[in-house]
Amino acid sequence: MILVSSCLAGMPVRYNGTSCGLSAIQSLIQTKKAVPVCPELLGGFTTPREPAEIVGGSAEDVLDGTASVIEKSGRDVTSLYIQGAYQTLEKAQELNATVVVLKESSPSCGSSMIYNGTFQGEQVTGMGVTTALLRRHSIKVFSEEEYKLILETSPG
Repeated sequence: MILVSSCLAGMPVRYNGTSCGLSAIQSLIQTKKAVPVCPELLGGFTTPREPAEIVGGSAEDVLDGTASVIEKSGRDVTSLYIQGAYQTLEKAQELNATVVVLKESSPSCGSSMIYNGTFQGEQVTGMGVTTALLRRHSIKVFSEEEYKLILETSPG
């Protein structure tokens, strides 16, 4: 089973109330090969919500208690991001998911790029809190871009 970001499945759950659905992901959902999940909603957020970025370190540091996830207004939402990450891990374990496809650049879901914590739209190499936790538990996490590349290069 594959776990996928709900926004990639076409659900309007991104921070700004939009989706970024991909037909290949939607097809996996329809054929029951994938299950959608939104770590931020599982953490207790609603849609829409204020943008947030990791500040003072990496997602690993957030999990270790030495960095934070802060909304643009300055509110510390670290505990909600950690809660969502653990809820997602639990779901992945329940489903025996071996692969998870998450939305790049998100402070929860980014797998190789995230925003740099300055709210200036600048990205840096890094991963989101959920991705870091899943990888700590040896679950493979890919971005939608990596997943598209895998689909394009796989035979058949």
